[in-house]
Amino acid sequence: MLVIEYKVKGKANQYQAIEETIQTVQFIRNKCLHYWMDSPKDAKIDRFALNRYSTVLRNEFLFVKKLHSNAVQASAERGWLAISRFYDNCKSKKPGKKGYPRFQKDNRSVEYKVGGWKLHPTKRRITFTDKKGIGELKLLGKWNIHTYPVKSIKRVRLVRRADGYYCQFVVDVEVKEQLEATGNAIGLDVGLEYFYTDSNGYQEENPRFLRKASAKIKHAQRRIYKKEKGKNGRSHARKRFAKKHLKVSRQRNEHAKRLARCVVKSNDLVAYEDLVVRNMVKNHCLAKSINDASWTQFREWLEYNAGKFNREAVAVAPHYTSQKCSKCGNIVKKSLSVRTHICKCGCKLNRDENAAINILNLALQARGGHPQSNAVGVGVTTLVGATLLEQTLTLSTESPAL
Repeated sequence: MLVIEYKVKGKANQYQAIEETIQTVQFIRNKCLHYWMDSPKDAKIDRFALNRYSTVLRNEFLFVKKLHSNAVQASAERGWLAISRFYDNCKSKKPGKKGYPRFQKDNRSVEYKVGGWKLHPTKRRITFTDKKGIGELKLLGKWNIHTYPVKSIKRVRLVRRADGYYCQFVVDVEVKEQLEATGNAIGLDVGLEYFYTDSNGYQEENPRFLRKASAKIKHAQRRIYKKEKGKNGRSHARKRFAKKHLKVSRQRNEHAKRLARCVVKSNDLVAYEDLVVRNMVKNHCLAKSINDASWTQFREWLEYNAGKFNREAVAVAPHYTSQKCSKCGNIVKKSLSVRTHICKCGCKLNRDENAAINILNLALQARGGHPQSNAVGVGVTTLVGATLLEQTLTLSTESPAL
């Protein structure tokens, strides 16, 4: 699957219609959750039951009926995804909170299936044919959707971001490229001082996008509270603040995407630590720096590119990779402030390089026995965030520059 994205251009009344459509989607999802919560314990509530209930909502509310039936069903599926995730976490006995479904108040997108929209023959305009009044929108972007038949477009989404509205096309195509084998294998140790250190001793600088933009972000945030509530000035100040955060988010994603692509294309095997970042950010002293480094996003793009280029990406347990000597295997205890690994066997390396070598060795051992490759044939993010269906995590969005 491939997600092709355009920015849309329309009139003020069309943007207002998109906003009303997004609110309708949120209403349907929340009503489906309420229906599940109020149902008797012995009642079987599944995806099909929620789809049937969405039909009841169409008959009951006129503003829901104006939305295309495919979009109504997709909205009900959003509620079921939250419910099924909760069930899966309970069955797997996930430690901590199980993610009980909550009502949504910040929805930013609407999704249509194969109906409710019509693409112009030039494929530079799209018309939404339901009764919400969105009408025809102009598509702005460099992606060339002309190479794909309209039948291969399985879903269309309208997404609101801080800098405008975007249209996404989910195209059913296989994203694969065959490269010649390089014979290289590499281990990566991510960190805060450097973005990563590999087993060859190379250290990639940590860009620290949020840190660099923090002064401007704080200034934009202060400007919000200097404006009177309910006035247009306050609304404009909030938009400027949101745009600065959006810029940082895009910088992180492009940085992780570029590095992951280069690493995977240059090596047949890429080994990295299987870090649980959500637990690491509980340390309030390091949480901001860890989030700014976006390790999870880097890992996701590693796995996506490994599947695309037929490479192998292996996640290994991070235990003792920094303490263990990569030469003799002895444990050398050291605190985080100690940046050089010195062992009695004479091995003297940078702490992170020593860890990267250990990570590579563990991956090679796993490869010889039972490979633990996390590479999949599809991507792991649509770059839209939590507002979209979780099932779209098996889709991919790539930059035209790559």
